[in-house]
Amino acid sequence: MAKMNMLQAINNALDLAMAKDDGVVCFGEDVGHFGGVFRATSKLQERYGKARCFNTPLTEQGIAGFANGMAAQGMKPVAEIQFADYIFPAFDQIVNETAKFRYRSGNEFNVGGLVFRTPYGGGIAGGHYHSQSPEAYFAHTPGLKIVVPRDPAQAKGLLLAAINCPDPVIFFEPKKLYRASVGEVSEDYYEIPLGKAEVLQQGKDVTVLAWGAQMEIIQKAVDMAQAEGISCEVIDLRSIQPWDVDTVAESVMKTGRLVINHEAPLTGGFAAEIASTIQKKCFLHLESPIERVCGLDIPYPLALEKEYVPDHLKTYEAIKRSVNF
Repeated sequence: MAKMNMLQAINNALDLAMAKDDGVVCFGEDVGHFGGVFRATSKLQERYGKARCFNTPLTEQGIAGFANGMAAQGMKPVAEIQFADYIFPAFDQIVNETAKFRYRSGNEFNVGGLVFRTPYGGGIAGGHYHSQSPEAYFAHTPGLKIVVPRDPAQAKGLLLAAINCPDPVIFFEPKKLYRASVGEVSEDYYEIPLGKAEVLQQGKDVTVLAWGAQMEIIQKAVDMAQAEGISCEVIDLRSIQPWDVDTVAESVMKTGRLVINHEAPLTGGFAAEIASTIQKKCFLHLESPIERVCGLDIPYPLALEKEYVPDHLKTYEAIKRSVNF
């Protein structure tokens, strides 16, 4: 075991994957000698050469198209989109090519092994164009898997599983946690299964659910609620697509209540999909309406970032509303 921050864990995962399989390559804007804007690919070009870790032009649709072509030929490209806010020029390639490649060819061709890594979310005073959480756009696209880690150990295991996955994966990395989240991480190769949520804390009064950087926030709210005698069950969803319906439903059938927190705006956010599914599966078990604690329906603000973020206080109030309904 070694103490690593999330960036170091991601770098370690890439290093192990590239050492294990010569077909693994990583590329994107400034990822080569510079190591990427956050240094996630630092020293990989030195170890594996310019043919396996290299820079691309500033064209996201080109990065995605190049990745699709390499994956279709049996390689395992790990393509970095420098910020999730800039993934939209690649939207057509990802939605209409990456997600559908296997289906349009009757499984004659596929782009399994393709991973798009991209930093997402706020917390760095990035304003409109360096703070967005676009996971819901891609959750609406069959053929993609979507993963969000909460800490360094999770980031490493989930990224290695994504690279080894037979389906294309979008790996959203909470940039707020890149250096702030530090923990013990195994230096060995290991994978964490995709599509499986994790129950981090058992409880009986209310289920509190989130993913990524919001896990730290909901834990603060849960600690406040527990001080008032409210027993909270805490779940990290980890995978947005496919998401672990059974684990969440089992928890809600026990607690009778659900609070969902995500940083993306409320309207059309993935919390709505979770709420709809759980409302149907757990209808006779629910003791109160499902609560959604989300970002505001406005472009991500710079000066008012703290007011925008669904913080622990908003989550705490939602927990109390749910329990006292």
